Amino acid sequence: MNDLPARHPRPPELSLLRTIVFLFKGGSDRFSDLLWMRQTYGEIASIHLGRTPVYFVANPEAVQECLVSRHKDFHKSRAYFALRLVLGNGLVTSEGDFHLRQRRMIQPAFNRDRLRGYGNAMIEFALEARESYRAGETFDINRSMMHTTLFIVAKALFGSDVKADVDRIGNALDTLMGMDAVFLSPFGPLIAKLPIPINRTRKEMTAAIDDVLYRMIREHRDAGDTGDLLSLLLAARDEDDGTGMTDQQVRDEVITLFLAGHETTANALTWTWLLLAQHPEIEARFHEEIDTVLGDRPPGPEDFPRLTYTRQILAESMRLYPPVWSFARAAVSDTELGGYAVPKGTQVIISSCAVHRDPRWYPEPEKFDPDRFTEEAQAARPKFSYFPFGGGRRLCIGEGFAWMEGVLVLAAIAQRWKFRLPEGHEVKLDPHITLRPKNGLPMIAVPREPARGTGVEAIAIAKVSGCPFATARNESEVPVPQ
Repeated sequence: MNDLPARHPRPPELSLLRTIVFLFKGGSDRFSDLLWMRQTYGEIASIHLGRTPVYFVANPEAVQECLVSRHKDFHKSRAYFALRLVLGNGLVTSEGDFHLRQRRMIQPAFNRDRLRGYGNAMIEFALEARESYRAGETFDINRSMMHTTLFIVAKALFGSDVKADVDRIGNALDTLMGMDAVFLSPFGPLIAKLPIPINRTRKEMTAAIDDVLYRMIREHRDAGDTGDLLSLLLAARDEDDGTGMTDQQVRDEVITLFLAGHETTANALTWTWLLLAQHPEIEARFHEEIDTVLGDRPPGPEDFPRLTYTRQILAESMRLYPPVWSFARAAVSDTELGGYAVPKGTQVIISSCAVHRDPRWYPEPEKFDPDRFTEEAQAARPKFSYFPFGGGRRLCIGEGFAWMEGVLVLAAIAQRWKFRLPEGHEVKLDPHITLRPKNGLPMIAVPREPARGTGVEAIAIAKVSGCPFATARNESEVPVPQ
């Protein structure tokens, strides 16, 4: 295919000035820039970084080519260097035959029967979170969702209450993810070798994670099969040669599942609570479904398929705010996408945020409308007009886990609470590897049933036994729920 570039056109290229502006802008501008590129240059556009072409892809058919029909022509790009520093050679970062071997060994841990067992942990920690909120109190709902999903994935992975260890891992991961912009840059591999403070911190945080994980791996090897996910990984054997995973391989897969299993779901839940707070009519329909399906009892794993509108709400939230808002591939051979030539070495950035807001597939794309995700509406759109979990051979192995977790956590908490933004708060995006709200997301907890007593009494309760994620504020500033 060496003559492909001569036979196929190149996509339109951003001007030099626009390229420079894009490279040096950060924060939420990166998210809006990808939307702007699709609107201005079309579904595939390009820039040059020195001699390296970079293509921005926001076309469902081209995405399907990259992830499915031409997947052998693409590997994870050099942008994944930053993740490899933390995750090692786990499912997210590994390639080729090794990736297929690991995926085949891990897949049984996410079958339907196992998911039902994990569902009990999801409900346990969702109920724990809802008991921690207090009427009228302002708290960071993103931090709350991060803690909730962190404890859920830890229980599924390790099968026991390991909150002290989980907090240690979670805090280390937060610190490491905060460094991503440095190591995602073109100079990341060079920076990683320098004797500078950021590398000392990176190594300290990685060592803290490894200290916990290798201890747990040793304990699980001694204990035998305890039914949790870590035990399954240790017992897994390759179907071809019968070999298992080394401790290093198990460590890399555990930390990958740990990060992917809480970071993305927590962000999806955070944006969902925001959208519900902004759309009370949809929130009311959501509450009606929960009351009809559950009544006064807490949800169980068996309720997941019955909470159809709740799932539609979560799906629409991930359309507007995809937890992984873009991801990258590198062409390992001359190929093509969407009719354009893709020379070997081209870096491809797939813009899920731009595809998800394409008005051809989603009329009034900025509007929050869960009815876009009825079975009929989904069938009318191209398959890769929506791909919050990737696709093809690299489809997120925990997709089923994430859907069940998101729906059950939403249902359990919304039985008791709804949330409102503090007046005047401006929500800003913070797009790094995942899409977080910048500086968290403050929300006011409002009980679905009228609060007992006066507003002063509610405030007193909050002061004595308040939510651990709450922020301090004056009594006069706390709105009394009506």
